[in-house]
Amino acid sequence: MAHTAGVRPSTERNTQGAAKSGKSGKMDNSEFHHFFMDEVKDIYWAEKHLMKALPKMKKAATSPELAQAFDKHTHDTQMHIEALEQIFGLMGEKPAVKKCEAMEGLLTETDTMISATDRDTMTRDAGLIMAAQKMEHYEIATYGTLRAFAKNMGRTDVVSLLQKTLDNEKATDVALTEIAERRINEQASEE
Repeated sequence: MAHTAGVRPSTERNTQGAAKSGKSGKMDNSEFHHFFMDEVKDIYWAEKHLMKALPKMKKAATSPELAQAFDKHTHDTQMHIEALEQIFGLMGEKPAVKKCEAMEGLLTETDTMISATDRDTMTRDAGLIMAAQKMEHYEIATYGTLRAFAKNMGRTDVVSLLQKTLDNEKATDVALTEIAERRINEQASEE
């Protein structure tokens, strides 16, 4: 049956509407489901690469408090990876990655910032915090949107996992701000 681009015949529209309301399952074959899973693969790549970068960021930190925060962030990132692997299972898929251009850019920017600042300075620590918060904000945006998508798909099991990760990402962002404002930013401005 021929139809105008962007307009579904009524039978297709009804099938999609039933899937959205949860009457016919998980929307496994819908474009929205595939889009959702592509974005899960994207953030999975991002988390796996962040996991590799955090020990380098810890090593570059001057402040013991910041180094400890990067240790905690590494532990939390491992939990995020495990939650994403659970999501793949709940969605009936094997864990897979899709290169995350955004996180790759943020990680490259972090490496450049480390190279451009002097070792053992609060300026470098301020830069590390800024870099980490850029990554956190990207993750907050991604997890918040994925949570909304999962909710629309009627996947409360997935919503719960995404909410826990989102809450943790927000807490990490707040903790980094507190570390910066306690003394690092002030000391950096005096160097």
